[in-house]
Amino acid sequence: MTPEICPNCGALVPEKALACPECGADEDTGWSDGATGQRLGLPEEDFDYDEFIKNEFREKTSSPLKVEGLSWFWWSISLAALYLIFRWLF
Repeated sequence: MTPEICPNCGALVPEKALACPECGADEDTGWSDGATGQRLGLPEEDFDYDEFIKNEFREKTSSPLKVEGLSWFWWSISLAALYLIFRWLF
């Protein structure tokens, strides 16, 4: 039976909940201190959110000849192909 208040962390547990939404305790663990939310995919406690944002969304320096994902090799191939097409047409 689901308690109204989690005996492990004291959080309110919704009616018919299978586990505590705060600490993960459930009937299988006996609503005990051993219940954890390790498989939830949550970041570690020492996770630095500001550092993550800075690394994830930092400004990228771009060159006028560099298109995202297109290297100089493919630029030269495309320019050579255009040159050959125009030379053949005219």
